[in-house]
Amino acid sequence: MNQHPCKQLSCFGQLDCVFPKSGDGLRHTPTGCQQCPAKVDCLRAAVNSEDGQIVKEEKMDRAYASGHIGFLERWAQKKTYRQRKKGQGRFAKCLRLLKK
Repeated sequence: MNQHPCKQLSCFGQLDCVFPKSGDGLRHTPTGCQQCPAKVDCLRAAVNSEDGQIVKEEKMDRAYASGHIGFLERWAQKKTYRQRKKGQGRFAKCLRLLKK
């Protein structure tokens, strides 16, 4: 990725600044961010951060509410997201065992 001078801004990668929830319950990019040359990198950084798991869980909840996925699939994916957030996924458990 290219280094943008915008990466030094305090809002870079901050989920609540660059991808806040609006009144309709969905997340939208603010109009001030539309002209930023680092918008794509900034949004990627925000969604891939620990706080970005919230976005994925919200997406899962909307898919469940609309009937696109079932209860068990939603439950399993939310469990996976939470384990990744805590660092307790299968891969992390294997690494801890190997380190011992």
